[in-house]
Amino acid sequence: MPGPHVVSITAFGRVPKGQMVHRSGAKPGDRVVVTGTIGDAASGLDILRGGAAAAVLADDAAAREMLVGRYRLPQPRTALAGAVRDYAHAAMDVSDGLAGDLAKLCAASGVSAAIDAQSVPLSAAAATLLARGTIGIETIVSGGDDYEILCAIPENRFEAFAQAAGRAGVAVASIGTVIAGPSVPKFLDAQGREIALQRLSYSHF
Repeated sequence: MPGPHVVSITAFGRVPKGQMVHRSGAKPGDRVVVTGTIGDAASGLDILRGGAAAAVLADDAAAREMLVGRYRLPQPRTALAGAVRDYAHAAMDVSDGLAGDLAKLCAASGVSAAIDAQSVPLSAAAATLLARGTIGIETIVSGGDDYEILCAIPENRFEAFAQAAGRAGVAVASIGTVIAGPSVPKFLDAQGREIALQRLSYSHF
């Protein structure tokens, strides 16, 4: 850390008895759902480092500020806690990268998943960077620091979950399906071909 002071805070919460949603409950046929947008924080960090994203968005101060803000000041989707408890089979936060955290959820549940990469929700700024080739889909799904919610929602509960999310003011997107098997989740392109990812998530070590 460049500064002389570091503040470390641990927060504890409470869950109604019997309503804890674990990583381990996802079932084949569930929808894979994420909140918000994915990949913004990784681009924000690139801007702070003076990378390619900073150059591409040099004339768009609002986009740069938004991306940097997503990195520096994440907004956990606590407003969705009730809906997750009511409708999700499994859930966790997306902190180390969507691909890696999905792999963790699937491993805990003993399942896999097939993800439509084009369905991963992007901000306008991230979509611009992707369209221009400044970042690739791997950066978006493995960059980390998004602090969105990843969950497995039964098909027959998805509409109710989406409506509850709307009332809570949290955007949600269905990006794929939980499938049987122990393999690492697959991200598929527009033609249904698997995208080879060299990295799934941020590694602390």
